[in-house]
Amino acid sequence: MTALSAAQFVMVLDSTVMNVSISQVVEDLGTSVSAMQAAITFYTLTMAALMLVGAKLGDLWGRLRAFVIGAIIYGVGSLTTALSPSIAVLFTGWSVIEGVGAVLVIPAIAALIADNYEGRQRVTAYAMIGAASGAAVAAGPLIGGFLTTYASWRYVFIGEVVVMAIVVLFSRRIVDRHEPVPLRIDVPSVLLSSAGLIAIVLGMLQSKTWGWIVPLQVPVIAGVELAPLGVSLTIWLIIGGIALLAWFAHRQRRLLETGREAFVDVRLLRIGRLRSGLSSLGAQYAVTAGLFFMVPVYLQMTLGLDALQTGLRIFPLSISLIFFSFAGTRLSRVWSPRRIVRLGQVVLAAAAFLLLGSVDAELRQVAFTTGMFIAGAALGLLASQLGNVNMSSVGPEQSSEVGGLQGVFQNLGSSLGTALIGSMLIGALATSFAGTVAESDLPEDVQVAIDEATEHGVDLVPASTVTEIGTQAGLTDDQAAELASVYGDAQVLALRVAFVGLIALALLALLLSRRIPDEVEGREVEERESEESGERS
Repeated sequence: MTALSAAQFVMVLDSTVMNVSISQVVEDLGTSVSAMQAAITFYTLTMAALMLVGAKLGDLWGRLRAFVIGAIIYGVGSLTTALSPSIAVLFTGWSVIEGVGAVLVIPAIAALIADNYEGRQRVTAYAMIGAASGAAVAAGPLIGGFLTTYASWRYVFIGEVVVMAIVVLFSRRIVDRHEPVPLRIDVPSVLLSSAGLIAIVLGMLQSKTWGWIVPLQVPVIAGVELAPLGVSLTIWLIIGGIALLAWFAHRQRRLLETGREAFVDVRLLRIGRLRSGLSSLGAQYAVTAGLFFMVPVYLQMTLGLDALQTGLRIFPLSISLIFFSFAGTRLSRVWSPRRIVRLGQVVLAAAAFLLLGSVDAELRQVAFTTGMFIAGAALGLLASQLGNVNMSSVGPEQSSEVGGLQGVFQNLGSSLGTALIGSMLIGALATSFAGTVAESDLPEDVQVAIDEATEHGVDLVPASTVTEIGTQAGLTDDQAAELASVYGDAQVLALRVAFVGLIALALLALLLSRRIPDEVEGREVEERESEESGERS
């Protein structure tokens, strides 16, 4: 469990470290917040698109061997990221190579736990994995913030190389009770599932630039504008992605009907508790990823905090997440998983409402800190239950496949959360800024120039730098100050719009948890053991 938990810690650490370091990475690599949003999104998207392949390779090679190979690949990706001189190299090392390593590690972690633990011990083991994730959420902002502020964000990734090397050395202590199984991976199924997932997330990611339905900025390839029938490419990508996933599901059914080996046994999704657990997990990670993208953006770009200060502001969420991961495990002795999960979902929506009320140009500190602590409590309760709900839905022989599905929903949720909430934030900023400038007292020629400059969107930049940007553009000091005020107000309004989207996601999750088990896990086993003990006495 120590080795598996350490690997899980590193898997989660990456996202939280990069989020608090956004502004510094943007400056160091000469890139933009939108490019960083794409890198964050594609890190989780790589995992979502290939997670099922990773689970299959775990069955083919053996779960422990897949775990070790994945850990080595992940270490190589971390080293590449640490040494990256540009956003392209960072994208390759982090979003691609680390993502490929993670698709072997994550399903193996879930499957190895299912192989080695049963009953109440399995519930506790998955709670420990949830606590490791919580510890990474807690430590990530502080480690990343401290190193980014006083040294460099690159040292975080060097540290990951060291941790993964230690995990590989101690992996010999992990027992793999599952013999490798000869199987054939259906390549068309891999291509269909990967292409479908990438199309959907890419469409949502680019919606801020291309528009949802009415084209804003039309992409041009080989001199051809891509806006079929005058409709934004965004909606076509999403529709195409859904169609590819439907084709993928149809192919899996056909393979099963003809006696061939399916890439994914889609019959598993007929299991009500598994379907509900996976969808609730996806919603949880969508909310978490959205929250961890826009809160650092708000704290750094609007309030001007550095990475360490950002980490300290997020710390209340991290602490409560760890505490309530264990509290949820204890609570599961008397409450059913459904009751605990629904409590977590309701509390998460309430926390989002509180955070919405705390957002302004100065930050309502008490409301914000309370909201972050409550959000962490909700996420901790969910983390304590959903892993076990999913993995206990099937026997050990299918644990690797369900571990892969769990990784898909987890990372697809993260991708969609970052893409959707990030696009809402940046899109609302462009709309609000343009509208407020048009109503301002700025001279008409300045308004026209700004309207033309922001026709294809507005970049997220620190609000404190807008005055200097305006002065360099030829505005008077008063005009530059007014422009900065308008931009700051637009940022705050955009953040509020994004929080409303987050609340909607949190409330939607309540509709997905209907089939979570409503009986106390392990109670029957404990009662039987108690009776047997009494009979022996």
